[in-house]
Amino acid sequence: MLLDLDPDQLLSTTRAVRKRLDLDRPVARELIEQCVDLATQAPTGRNRQRWHFLVVTDPEQRLRVADLFRRALRTGGGAPPTARDEARMYAHPGSMERVHDGLRHLYENVHRVPAFVIPAVEGRTEGASVLDQSMTWGSILPAVWSFMLAARARGLGTVWTTAQGPLERELAAVLGVPYEEVMLAAFVPLAHTVGTDFRPARRIPREQVLHWDRW
Repeated sequence: MLLDLDPDQLLSTTRAVRKRLDLDRPVARELIEQCVDLATQAPTGRNRQRWHFLVVTDPEQRLRVADLFRRALRTGGGAPPTARDEARMYAHPGSMERVHDGLRHLYENVHRVPAFVIPAVEGRTEGASVLDQSMTWGSILPAVWSFMLAARARGLGTVWTTAQGPLERELAAVLGVPYEEVMLAAFVPLAHTVGTDFRPARRIPREQVLHWDRW
């Protein structure tokens, strides 16, 4: 059953859900398949449709993947935030504290999440031009966002994480993915949500991000 959300409500309340994932309720395969069907209606560079969605629900496989998630998080990685990044991150008091609290909760309970969705795309971007990178990522990111919107409409929660990054090759081996040919784009926990009353997030003002005719 779909939630009673108009398009603006769907777009403004599809949150990164960590603490409100229902860890005790399985997600029906049919629901995930519906979300993938909608995801693959997203735009795709040159109509190449190079997207893939790996779904992990087997208990033993979930334990292996959850262990990789935790180990990858402990490695850190990624460029540190700039001063401007931090000003935006901490623009609203308490917001980053809630993010960190949610991440700790997910770290401690990730093995209990009923389904993992690992979106992937054919082709790798190491050393690629900006054009090639934009076409590759532009062919998977819209599809994943469509998946997350479709999940929200069905009472499911998701959170985009890049935890797979530091251990991508090892995760690819566990999942049987040809690493040299396919890039694992994200690691998305998926579950029914505890309640469906999500609200729009507090963001920096439009005036700080909207540019008209020139920067």
